[in-house]
Amino acid sequence: MASPGGRGTIKDKAGFNAGEDAAALRKAIEGFGTNEKTLIDILTKRSSAQRQQICKAYQDATGKSLVDALKGDTKGNFEDILVALVTPPGQFDMKAIKKAIKGAGTTESTLIEILASRSNHQIKALSDAYLQETGKALTNDLKSEVGGNFGKTLTTLAEGRRDESNNVDAAKAKADAKVLYEAGEKKWGTDESKFIDILCQRSVPQLRQTLVEYKNLSGKTLQQSIESEMSGNLEELLVAIVKCVNSVPAYMAELLHKSLKGAGTNEAVLTRVMVSRSEIDMMDIKAEYKKLFGRSLYSDIKSDTAGDYEKTLLGICGAEA
Repeated sequence: MASPGGRGTIKDKAGFNAGEDAAALRKAIEGFGTNEKTLIDILTKRSSAQRQQICKAYQDATGKSLVDALKGDTKGNFEDILVALVTPPGQFDMKAIKKAIKGAGTTESTLIEILASRSNHQIKALSDAYLQETGKALTNDLKSEVGGNFGKTLTTLAEGRRDESNNVDAAKAKADAKVLYEAGEKKWGTDESKFIDILCQRSVPQLRQTLVEYKNLSGKTLQQSIESEMSGNLEELLVAIVKCVNSVPAYMAELLHKSLKGAGTNEAVLTRVMVSRSEIDMMDIKAEYKKLFGRSLYSDIKSDTAGDYEKTLLGICGAEA
């Protein structure tokens, strides 16, 4: 789902020189004992496009990929987050999706998080990367690995065909709200296919209006209706879509809070959200986090993580706000 550009905490660095950065990273990695501070300073203060130029310069200078160099020289969560930073966004999403589908048992929560929150453009980038890496279409693998209406919804999202116009058709929003009401609250047994069609294909502004009309019609929010009518993964996915329609930053803030404050820190989610949103809407996520939980994201990262991993997260998070 599209979010306004320029709301990231990481931006292009002025006076950027890929060769100089690559040389500094090489020195930090190959020197006696790794200089973690240099790795963090450079990789959290350059945009993703600039990091790709650094990767190329590093490869040209050393004959070795920066990813391999980082893997050989760092470990654990710190290694994971540095590798995430130097991986192009579409490829990074693809690796998470691939692991979620192909791992031992499907990790539904990862599929929900990524496919519910990404724009058509982001979904195309991850689908292209998936095809390149596996030789198979993402939609085909989803169909064969994930069944039922949950699988159908994921596959529809993975086709990346959401309408992206900004025009809102009020009459259509009213009609869609009525269809959803009659397919859910008003019906004995829910007709999930109507929810899937509308929630996966209408534009975000159109769906926002539909949510308003739905509340007027039923007296409940669509999220409340989904929660009372459905269960399991399908419920979670449709709720995630509704949350992303309302506000992707608020949805991401919730994920971060859960990954920090749940039972044990969920570093995979924490790393993924921080890296993938760093140039898109991290400033908005920080604001929503404060609004929702009364604490700053910065202070929660500080109290819940440690060491070089913590320093890297704080570098991405930007100053305490």
